[in-house]
Amino acid sequence: MADFIQKAIKRPGAFRKKAKAAGMSTHAYAEKVLSSDSKADTRTRRQAALAETLGRLARRAGKFKK
Repeated sequence: MADFIQKAIKRPGAFRKKAKAAGMSTHAYAEKVLSSDSKADTRTRRQAALAETLGRLARRAGKFKK
C-alpha cells in the first residue's frame, strides 16, 4: 500500500507549505481549495484531494484520532 503513496506524492511538502502560507492547517486548507467557489489551480486541487485521502487513510490506520 505504501508503494502507491510514494508514487502519488510528486512534490513532498508543497501542499503543507501552501497551507502554512495561508495561515491554515492542511485539512482546513484542503477543504477551502476543494470548495466549489475556490479559484485554485488544478495542481493545488489535486494536492488537496490527495491530502484528504491520505488523512482518511491515516485515521483508518489508527494513527490519528478525530
